[in-house]
Amino acid sequence: MPAPIAVYTDLDDLDPAPGITVLENAGFEVRVLETRDPDTIATAAADATALLVGYAPVDANLLARLPRVRILSMLSHGHDAVDIDAAAAGGIWVATVGGLATAEVATHTWALALAAVRRLDFFTLRGRRGWLDRPASGPRRLSEITLGLVGLGRIGTKVAELAAGSVASILGHDHSGRTVPAGVTAASLTEVVANSDLVSIHLPLDPSTERLFDADLLARMRPGSWLINVSRGGIVDSTALADALDRGQLAGAALDVLDAEPPATGDRLAGHPNVLLTPHVAYLSDATARDYVLTQARNVVQWYRTGRPLHPVAEPSTVTR
Repeated sequence: MPAPIAVYTDLDDLDPAPGITVLENAGFEVRVLETRDPDTIATAAADATALLVGYAPVDANLLARLPRVRILSMLSHGHDAVDIDAAAAGGIWVATVGGLATAEVATHTWALALAAVRRLDFFTLRGRRGWLDRPASGPRRLSEITLGLVGLGRIGTKVAELAAGSVASILGHDHSGRTVPAGVTAASLTEVVANSDLVSIHLPLDPSTERLFDADLLARMRPGSWLINVSRGGIVDSTALADALDRGQLAGAALDVLDAEPPATGDRLAGHPNVLLTPHVAYLSDATARDYVLTQARNVVQWYRTGRPLHPVAEPSTVTR
């Protein structure tokens, strides 16, 4: 009987070697493509049983060209790159790495928040500023800041824990109706953005959250406040955010994600003087660089052995192996 085939689409800067070892020890033949191009993926993975996906878009058209694939294993907690409904209808599992990077993303969020409060975007010299140059806005005293959290899952809750006792107050809103964690005051979305000095986004990207932070919502933010986004770039209307920064509505934005990554030349947010930008690394640590790859592969192996992956987010309409 021929070995089942597992195909990596893209891994960006992560080393697939640990995952390849896990898969090969389980009897898989492994291919590594390093591409997000659907035509290349369709050709190279036409006989694949498992597709291990980084950020490559996997829509219904691509899935139709992969008739043997029975599991999509993501290299992140997010799965917005995949057409979940098409996968389920096609008898395909979708799995993620779960909450492996909760601590890292929360820590990165809090680091960005502190950098915003202390205006490190301005004060980091790098040859751009004079020694006595000062920004028009800030720095602020942390104990006088109101932090607003939009999304109160694992990461939002952890950010609240990190901020507790350091800020004046924490407001929180959750689309899913989760219980508000201790130390957080429940508020509507508009109340959070209107009354917070720092608004931090911790939501998945889906039809209900796409462009949630549009021109209208951004206009409701407190003048001189900061927007922090470590979730997905598509949750924020990038043009509206750039406009809000240009007119001084917001003091700045601290972003780990953009709606197009890497940004194109001339991207308004990537080049904006009031944007503190990191390159989608909130999840990254020495531990996650290893465990993301291992867990992605172990999802495939667990499914192959038991019929169910470790961290499923979508179960096929008809379970097949």
